[in-house]
Amino acid sequence: MDATVMPPDWLQTLSAVYVPASIAAALAVAIDIGLIGRRQPMLIMDIVWPVTMLYWGPVGLMAYAWFGRASGGREASRSRDRSSRPPFWQAVFKGASHCGAGCAVGDFIGDWIAFATGFTLFGTVLGGKFLLAFVLAYLLGILFQYASIVPMRGLGFRDGLIESVRADTLSLLAYEVGMFAWMGVSAWLLPGLEPTRWTYWLMMQAAMVLGFLTTCPVNAWLLRRGIKEAM
Repeated sequence: MDATVMPPDWLQTLSAVYVPASIAAALAVAIDIGLIGRRQPMLIMDIVWPVTMLYWGPVGLMAYAWFGRASGGREASRSRDRSSRPPFWQAVFKGASHCGAGCAVGDFIGDWIAFATGFTLFGTVLGGKFLLAFVLAYLLGILFQYASIVPMRGLGFRDGLIESVRADTLSLLAYEVGMFAWMGVSAWLLPGLEPTRWTYWLMMQAAMVLGFLTTCPVNAWLLRRGIKEAM
């Protein structure tokens, strides 16, 4: 077991404020979508936006308010979406957030499994987390892609699964490069830090934001090639 290095006080304070604020932001967006009725044109984005707030935090609320919040009702949102195409960079942001949502959920589940079971890979806790996070993120990423591609293209199960794998693989790999890089840095700077502490999740938020940034160029390429659908 790695010796634990206690985070500095300022980082613990920041974590204790920002992580709960991020949870509050996710809940606010979920309420806006689910209870107030600001349904997204694409059903899967009703899930993606709140999950995105979990790692972007209050900063992500600006993006949601600017170009993510729907006008109200799924049909009205679809009509508005057809009548006005958003700037390409917004489509890239939504595509990256779509990929990031599956990765974030997969990583969250994987981290808790690794913590609860003591799962390791090649004798390292970090390796175990990498493996669990990658497998779960990939499975969830394909599921998220399937939920968007199949209804938009009218595909059957087999073709929908093939296209989902095709659309998600490169996007996910690019995301994991950024996320795993910061997870490695965090494990080196703060060894032994466990998911029972706010600071652990602030570090994971930073990893997910970095993963978001590294997958944006790949999502832009996938969108331009028509491999991935604009959200």
